[in-house]
Amino acid sequence: MDDLRLSPLNIPGVDENKRPLVIAGPCSAETEEQVMNTARQLAGRGCKIFRAGVWKPRTKPGGFEGMGEAALPWLQRVKAETGMLTATEVAMPKHVEAALNAGIDLLWIGARTTANPFAMQEIADSLKGADIPVLVKNPVNPDIELWIGALERINGAGITRLGAIHRGFSSIDQKIYRNAPMWHIPIELHRRHPELPIICDPSHIGGRRDLIAPLCQQAMDMGFRGLIVESHCNPDSAWSDAKQQVLPEVLDFILDRLVIRENVETTESLSALRKQIDTLDNDLMELLTRRMRISREIATYKKEHNMAVVQTGRYSEILDKRGAQGSLCGMDADFVRKIFETIHEESVRQQMELINK
Repeated sequence: MDDLRLSPLNIPGVDENKRPLVIAGPCSAETEEQVMNTARQLAGRGCKIFRAGVWKPRTKPGGFEGMGEAALPWLQRVKAETGMLTATEVAMPKHVEAALNAGIDLLWIGARTTANPFAMQEIADSLKGADIPVLVKNPVNPDIELWIGALERINGAGITRLGAIHRGFSSIDQKIYRNAPMWHIPIELHRRHPELPIICDPSHIGGRRDLIAPLCQQAMDMGFRGLIVESHCNPDSAWSDAKQQVLPEVLDFILDRLVIRENVETTESLSALRKQIDTLDNDLMELLTRRMRISREIATYKKEHNMAVVQTGRYSEILDKRGAQGSLCGMDADFVRKIFETIHEESVRQQMELINK
């Protein structure tokens, strides 16, 4: 599929042109009392869409995996008593069938499911003939093609009210976030499909309450369409993901202080600055070309003297020096190291190509 066939999400009572679209509610629907208590508080603060996990796929067995279909009447009660629309996650065709039969207004597909093309196709087949907004979370691993493929499968089933949820990517070496944002991936998704609404999930990216506010603001600064945030009437006692859920009043505080920056026409001064960036980028390309030319000369020397292509001592020296230089110049050392790791990788590729001729 060359492109996605999209139409507006067309969510009743929600202004498509106003940002942010907010979807809020507990990670899990635990009890009817907990669901209704949270829903009433959110509705009283203007929230239009209530989310709650009914089926909860967990990383390991033994944890709380949701109340299943028994919780769907609770969401029906939320809609009847508060007027909010309802949303839940589906991971299997039987989940889709039960959610549609219960009148759920919006469905989302989780990261673990997105990563499985077989599961995605089964869900897509079960959605044929339905007219409902569907949001697809990014896969666990940072693979934009897998994410787009999942969106295409749902779109291929006739679902045009389609959106994406950015919830970050798993990594074994996380320092701050539960899931690394890797903002460049949703940015690339937006570049390829500018009409696709992208919703940010700060709860799963941050994994901590104190990170939700800055992540919400960053998502708005980057032009995201909306937010899906976990909010619980008593977060500390939540049966799942307690650390990343906030009270409805705290969520209201966060949303009230968001600064929404709209897209405006490019000004003359901004155009002038961008021209400077273009000039510098051209200079960088010229410098990289010269660097690779020298790398190929080094390859010729190594070939003549029967030397290994990769000299680990030299490689470590480059990374350490450039990382330290980056810090002195006001840049993140890891950022600079990654740049030079990529440059070294290309240099090695070119040297290997020359040596093996």
